[in-house]
Amino acid sequence: MNQIKQDADGRTYDQEAEASGWFGPEITFGLMYKYLNAGERLLDLGIGTGLGSVLYQKAGLRVYGMDSSEEMLTACREKGFAEALKRHDLSSAPYPFEESSMDHIVCLGVLHFFRDLTRIFQEASRIVRDGGLFAFVVADRGAGDEGEILLDAEQTHGGSAMRIYRHSEEQIDSLMLISGFRLLRSMTFPVFMDRERTREFRARVYLTRRL
Repeated sequence: MNQIKQDADGRTYDQEAEASGWFGPEITFGLMYKYLNAGERLLDLGIGTGLGSVLYQKAGLRVYGMDSSEEMLTACREKGFAEALKRHDLSSAPYPFEESSMDHIVCLGVLHFFRDLTRIFQEASRIVRDGGLFAFVVADRGAGDEGEILLDAEQTHGGSAMRIYRHSEEQIDSLMLISGFRLLRSMTFPVFMDRERTREFRARVYLTRRL
């Protein structure tokens, strides 16, 4: 997951994601694939280097992206597959996209940085068309799990301490309900914290449809 986005350049991020086995993009794409059509517009919220959305471009979709990091956007731009990239913080609404302007939205590897996901869900609901898909990955919170995890410098790819937030299925169900999304599929998978893949936590990908 995107533990290193805040303090690494694009090349380092891609290398670390590959080395540690970040499977979120492939898993999410696999869950979405049968619902996608060539030529559709897909927005990647927190696109970073484009690692999470390049598969959609290869499948014939038109990819748009938003991220708060100019370094990450530069790395993504150099790959040359995105239709347009905009610098904007996920915590600041409204996002710079028109209502119902996208067929689908993905948000991979960033939601664990946010305690409250309400604004992100509201903006996704505004931007995606009726019947469009919203797929996202969260750090999964099961029964008995703490809502927050404080990781020290030795536990992160970027070499600095950080706090991540876990979200339960009940919390996500509530957000989907108030934002107008219906669950199609979900599944959990491990996210590894180191190249040796000895430390991990559980993530969950959700595939939803805008009602």
